[in-house]
Amino acid sequence: MDRTIAMTYCVGLRLDRGIVFASDTRTNAGFDNIAVFRKMHVWELQDDRVIVLLTAGNLALTQAVVSLLEEQVDDPDVDDGHTITTVSTMFQAARLIGAALKEVHQMNGESLGLNADSFSASFILGGQISGEGPRLFQIYNEGNFIEATADTPFFQIGEHKYGKPILDRVAQPEMRMGEATKLILLSFDSTLRSNLSVGMPIDMLIYRTDTLKVGERTRIEQNDPYFVSLSSAWSEALREAFAHIEEFGDT
Repeated sequence: MDRTIAMTYCVGLRLDRGIVFASDTRTNAGFDNIAVFRKMHVWELQDDRVIVLLTAGNLALTQAVVSLLEEQVDDPDVDDGHTITTVSTMFQAARLIGAALKEVHQMNGESLGLNADSFSASFILGGQISGEGPRLFQIYNEGNFIEATADTPFFQIGEHKYGKPILDRVAQPEMRMGEATKLILLSFDSTLRSNLSVGMPIDMLIYRTDTLKVGERTRIEQNDPYFVSLSSAWSEALREAFAHIEEFGDT
């Protein structure tokens, strides 16, 4: 099994107005083998559902899970009749992805046992299916999952520690979508500055509550004018804030 690792950073932030998703695109199989792979996967049936899946971990493992989900959609004889495009709730979608992950693990059990740490994966699943509100889940390598709440409105997978502090301090369910997108990009800026295994471009998607269609979807490149301006303004704001905080002691 391939050892390419998607040393990634992905975020999903659930708001009253919808959900904002973002993922980087860097993978590596060693310092001299860096590539760009999409880690955001979308299933859209307008007026019925929008389902977004972000992936992190071993690239072969995550691609196998996505491929299995796609095969189920294309196979009318799937065992229980449930696919990512026919399940009636997001909870069922999370169960489906957890089951697919377990199946891929079983198919590669021998190699996984030898290098379990190298063959792990995690996912952020979010979106809305007609008949219920938007929902957001984090799915672990074992196939189990948890759901976002008002107290914990966002999930991160991959190299999350650098971008987490600003999300912890600022993220609120009542935020406007533009505010939330700015916040997520700032968390990416912090991560990119501190961890070389995370790299641009960044895939962004905004889903607005009850629209049942993909809203804004874009790829932000290294030289994107808004991101460059955002990064520069944030650095300056941090320096100014630091300068205005009272110093410690008399030294």
